[in-house]
Amino acid sequence: GVMHMKINNRSSEDYLEVILLLSRELQFIHRIDIARKMGVSQPAVQKAIKILIDGGYITTDGMHIYLTESGKDYAGSVYNRHCVIRTFLLLHGVNKDDADRDACELEHVVSDATFSMMEDYVSKNAQQS
Repeated sequence: GVMHMKINNRSSEDYLEVILLLSRELQFIHRIDIARKMGVSQPAVQKAIKILIDGGYITTDGMHIYLTESGKDYAGSVYNRHCVIRTFLLLHGVNKDDADRDACELEHVVSDATFSMMEDYVSKNAQQS
């Protein structure tokens, strides 16, 4: 596949993550679904969608929004970071709400080295389900 530049835009990463999660529960994703789930306006969604289309992460037929292969990969890696960081925090006794909230922030700013450490810790200490 084509390597895409990492989006240096945390909101774009958040949108991709939400689109990925919506794609697991809905057959078709509309802009309104994204707006509702993120608590943002439709014009905000429209702007983000344009950036993601330009980046090659999503396509749209005008009504519905689809992740491209690279969009799926990228969203998957963002979501994986989120889950690893969240689990890392939970393993250290952080409550669920704070762990969720903090993972949303940290997934964008944590360095690769720190993330690797967290990933190692989680794989050694989390109960593999």
